[in-house]
Amino acid sequence: MEPDDTATRPRETGPETLEPEAGDATVTRPRPLRWWMCLLIGAAAAAVGLLPWLVGGMRLPLQNLWATETLPDDYPLVLLPFSQYFLARIAALLVVGAAIAGIVARATSELRRRSGVAWTLVGLLSVQVSAIVQTAVVVREGLEDRFESDLYLAALVAVAVLANLIGVAVMLLVASAPRAGAVIGLAVAAVLASSWLGGLLLPDPALGGPTAEPVLLALRWLPAVLVGAAIAWGGIGTVGRVIAAVVALAALWIGPALITAVSSAAGSRVLARRPDEMIDYAADVFRSASTLPEVVVPPLVVAVAVAAVGLVGRLVVRRSRASTSDPERSASSTDGSPSEPEDAEASAPPSTGD
Repeated sequence: MEPDDTATRPRETGPETLEPEAGDATVTRPRPLRWWMCLLIGAAAAAVGLLPWLVGGMRLPLQNLWATETLPDDYPLVLLPFSQYFLARIAALLVVGAAIAGIVARATSELRRRSGVAWTLVGLLSVQVSAIVQTAVVVREGLEDRFESDLYLAALVAVAVLANLIGVAVMLLVASAPRAGAVIGLAVAAVLASSWLGGLLLPDPALGGPTAEPVLLALRWLPAVLVGAAIAWGGIGTVGRVIAAVVALAALWIGPALITAVSSAAGSRVLARRPDEMIDYAADVFRSASTLPEVVVPPLVVAVAVAAVGLVGRLVVRRSRASTSDPERSASSTDGSPSEPEDAEASAPPSTGD
């Protein structure tokens, strides 16, 4: 009887499988966001942008050219407040929603594919364009059948479309541009943030009572605080970021004056039939609002102060982390021994880009 050699014969195994290493990127990297998730992010951001109007009842504001006499509570429901008295609110609802979409897209940049920004933009536009179309159709059906009604509706649609295009630019800058570009996009949205938040907290300031005053005070300084925070986040370490900070401050200076001028001129029923005089009046208001020191200087000072505090805070946190991660280096520096610069950018030539 021959001895059984199965004990010494190597066991046959299937194809060899490779064990993933502990540091393998394919194991630790999370699964990227699907296209439909990015689509939902854009649509949800647009809905959040419309939130002040949605929670306010969505009732169309009073119309001077409405075909029939209608009580305020009997006006139809619309997705945007089409009225010459709500131009800033229309822009705020669309631009702030776009900025929210950009912020979420940038925060999830490591979780999405390159096409994620495009899908987020599609989701954003699907809601915002639908809101513009729905509102325009409803308003057109209720207005008087005359030339002034057509001109009125065309002007409101033009404002909404322009705000939508600005929102697209803001969303793309915030989502995928370098920090310098993102700061500019955030500054544009910050200028309209007070109108957006005011619509959410105080739909009608006249009915706010005693609580309206502190809210209005906070809303006055909100754009300056947000612009300063955006500059602090972006930093001023390169020429591009310094230019972005200057542009952000310029937006804080020019933006509110432009909003005031357009709102004042468009809200005047006396000038409604005199477009040339309306333009001249808007120019005068803009010139006054953009040159009065008591109006222009305080927000800029607040923005610069917030930015300075934020930049100093970033520097302190960075040095604290550096000293914590390299205790031997910090110990040698305290003994007076020569050491390398703490920041690698200190020894590098100055950069001209972002």
